[in-house]
Amino acid sequence: MGPDKHNVRPGGRGILATAVTVVCAVTVLAAPGAAFAAPKPTPSPSASASAGTSASVTVLPDKDLEAVRDKLDTLYHDAAVATDAYNAAEEAARKQSAEIVGLAKKIVKGQQRLDELKERAGRAAAAQYRTGGLPDSAKLMLSDDPSEFLDGAGRVLQGERATKALIREVTQTQQDLKQYAADAADQWNRLEAGRKAKAAAKKKITQRIAAAEKLESTLEKKQKERLAELERESAYQAQTAWLDTGILDEIHTKASAAGRKAVAFATAQLGKPYVWGAEGPDSYDCSGLTSQAWASAGKPIPRTSEEQWKQLRHVDVKDMRPGDLIIYFDDASHVAMYIGDGAIIQAPRPGRTVSIGGAGSMPILGVVRPDA
Repeated sequence: MGPDKHNVRPGGRGILATAVTVVCAVTVLAAPGAAFAAPKPTPSPSASASAGTSASVTVLPDKDLEAVRDKLDTLYHDAAVATDAYNAAEEAARKQSAEIVGLAKKIVKGQQRLDELKERAGRAAAAQYRTGGLPDSAKLMLSDDPSEFLDGAGRVLQGERATKALIREVTQTQQDLKQYAADAADQWNRLEAGRKAKAAAKKKITQRIAAAEKLESTLEKKQKERLAELERESAYQAQTAWLDTGILDEIHTKASAAGRKAVAFATAQLGKPYVWGAEGPDSYDCSGLTSQAWASAGKPIPRTSEEQWKQLRHVDVKDMRPGDLIIYFDDASHVAMYIGDGAIIQAPRPGRTVSIGGAGSMPILGVVRPDA
């Protein structure tokens, strides 16, 4: 999960109508510097000092700040990977809990059916005992109406068949109950394993974020400002290199109706904070934002960026359209929504807010389409 990327060089066709409405808000979130302009040059350390920088502030060289930025990127990336693992465990737990509830209902229903079948079998056995004292030849000779006896014999045969069917149903119900119990036990074991995985992921997330915050806290105000500027410069350079490939000349596809709804939802979340594991409405993580945006468009998709990459249809970058999801990094640990003209909406990382950035500002793994 890379740093907050706000710098996007516009394409020749202008920003999408949906993005135009939020550029002003984004420039505030991205200050200092305009959202769609190259970063302004920073005065040299000596110039800053001569302009009145406190003598107590140690001005780190850019190469040292770059090392800090690399370390922060690594920590936040690790937190992103752990967040995906946490979200996957959370989603699996919901499914397993629902499965356990369903199996419990089947067990209760099956036990009731088994009790009913056993009661019927008991009644049938009692009836057979009461009428089974004389052999059939004696019943025929003693009967006043032989045809009535033969009709009765036919009913006895039907009863025997029904008894056999009853026994088969009892046996099948018992087998079903045994299987339900085994399935429930398996789901409980999976639920417990998932609970441990989720706890481990949570621990890793909190450790990595705490380490990043501790590292950032060691920086002076001027150093933090310069670090933020270096992040924007890096994002701008990556975005520029991506656009210089001429990719926007190849992308002409318009959003689908569902895609427009998803983009509108994501746009409405601008400015809301990133919180790992969050799915709204007040905060989001990267895949929480994209999954909720598409849910609002009537197209439920997997919860995590990794599963979105695995399960959704892949499309070429040159064929992507607004609403498509761009998956980043080799491990699919980050996802953002493409909104057109080389721009994305994303929930970047802890300490940042939902914002507009450059689609090429991070290493692109690929593009997926929820409403293929």
